Amino acid sequence: MFTGIVEEIGTLAHSGRGAAGLEMTFRAGLVLEGTQLGDSIAVNGTCLTVTAMTAAGFTAGISPETLERTNLGALAAGQRVNLERAVTPSTRLGGHIVQGHVDGVGRLREKKGSREALWLTVSAAEHIMRYVVPKGFICLDGTSLTVVDVWPDAFNVMLVPHTQDHIVLPDRQVGDAINIEVDIVGKYVEKFMAGYAPGSKASPGISLETLSENGFS
Repeated sequence: MFTGIVEEIGTLAHSGRGAAGLEMTFRAGLVLEGTQLGDSIAVNGTCLTVTAMTAAGFTAGISPETLERTNLGALAAGQRVNLERAVTPSTRLGGHIVQGHVDGVGRLREKKGSREALWLTVSAAEHIMRYVVPKGFICLDGTSLTVVDVWPDAFNVMLVPHTQDHIVLPDRQVGDAINIEVDIVGKYVEKFMAGYAPGSKASPGISLETLSENGFS
């Protein structure tokens, strides 16, 4: 689990085929502290498992599903990436609960504003937009952000100067792919409420009817 608070900006050193398939090596510093083989590091919001380490970076395997669902396959050597280690019991939850399981790739539709306030409008598919609400959480390339406005096929966020300095989203240009993970709370609420939908076969749990049927009238 992650928080969406980017710890440092790393870079893609190189990528290529390894013994277990596609591997990517990232230059990093801070996120290596306390990290061991097998630990998880989020790269642009994608949870990856560390398979090798040096004093200057780490390597992770990239599955075909990850390539299909994220923008990692479009990375070029030298390109900057957001990095965050998995949380520990002592980690401050400064953002929101992020799983590192990207729901899909959106596209930067509009980029405007200034140093004081950079506005990004991101288009996304319906299966993502159904969970996007004004003032709700959204994770873009591993960054926990607050949604401002929502349209049927897009939403926008605003980046203050401090945020701009510590993440890679300001590097994005119109048309670029952005990893999106929606707030998991919305998915759980939807699943729970499905049991109360008319005609649903799911158990509704405790209700006045079930109490009466069991002698609690």
